[in-house]
Amino acid sequence: MILVTGGTGLVGSHLLFQISQKDVAVRAIYRSEDKLQQVRRIFSYYSKEANSLFDRIEWIKADLNDISSLESAFKNIRKVYHCAAFISFDPNDFKRLVRVNETGTGNIVNLCISNNIEKLCYVSSIAALGKDPNSSEVTERTEWTGANVNPYALTKYLAEMEAWRGSQEGVPTVIVNPGVILGPGFWESGSGRLFKAAARGSRYYPPGGTGFIGVEDLVRMMIQLMESEVVSERFIAVSDNLTYKEVLTKLAMALQKPAPRKRLSLSLLEILWRLDWAWHLISRRKRKLSRLQVSSLRSRSIYNRDKIFDFINFEYTDMNEFLPAYCQRFMEAYPSIYS
Repeated sequence: MILVTGGTGLVGSHLLFQISQKDVAVRAIYRSEDKLQQVRRIFSYYSKEANSLFDRIEWIKADLNDISSLESAFKNIRKVYHCAAFISFDPNDFKRLVRVNETGTGNIVNLCISNNIEKLCYVSSIAALGKDPNSSEVTERTEWTGANVNPYALTKYLAEMEAWRGSQEGVPTVIVNPGVILGPGFWESGSGRLFKAAARGSRYYPPGGTGFIGVEDLVRMMIQLMESEVVSERFIAVSDNLTYKEVLTKLAMALQKPAPRKRLSLSLLEILWRLDWAWHLISRRKRKLSRLQVSSLRSRSIYNRDKIFDFINFEYTDMNEFLPAYCQRFMEAYPSIYS
């Protein structure tokens, strides 16, 4: 039996759809019932048999920091996809980031060890990769320095250390480091906000850029790695290195909106993060922009995606092939914008 943590998230839900079509028993962890309907909707994007595929999954309510519920989830499990994570760039969320990303991953690893799991796939992030001050290119071997990193990046790096600990203690492990994951169905968080920004027809775009990957490519890479003999390796999962202007322009065109034309200056962003900080102190609302986020826009890293080709037979999908379908799902989800 296969266990998927974070089964109601972007990666977990698309992964479950792909696995549900295979002749294998699947169990998935969830935290709230309302998110299960979102997974059904994801399944319906790809199959007329969405309900029957969804019903093949054994769902179990568990928390990454509740050992007793996790122990129940691990019964009869032989392989684990650890997709669960908390994503936030707000410094005030640091304790929760540590609890979910580092401590939660440590709990999963401990149970993998005690249950003699055959293989673990951990979904990390390019945020957990190092940065070379002398080069813009980042590879799996680029050394981590920890300098000027946001709290999310730090906790994902610490979570990777937990995964490597498991590897040293006998759990065959592979790690994927995806860039920004583009996919349908989760429009209110993560990369979904890029779709919403493009749909508003915003004239402005931020400086800088990063690596991007489609969610279907990511889960296909994960499944192939788990079905291979590859262990004790990490892989950058990035199909395209794009500026934010480039990706927002692609989205705007697919969403039938005007492309952004004006670049937000770094000097303006420096003012905006300070205003955001002051507003947080007054209103206690969550931070939307931090000093470290603005700092990350000053330089652009280029993520080398080539390592995966040396280990498995894998090809990335051209972004121009999958973005129109994802944008069509967005337009169906927000008909008022297109009425």
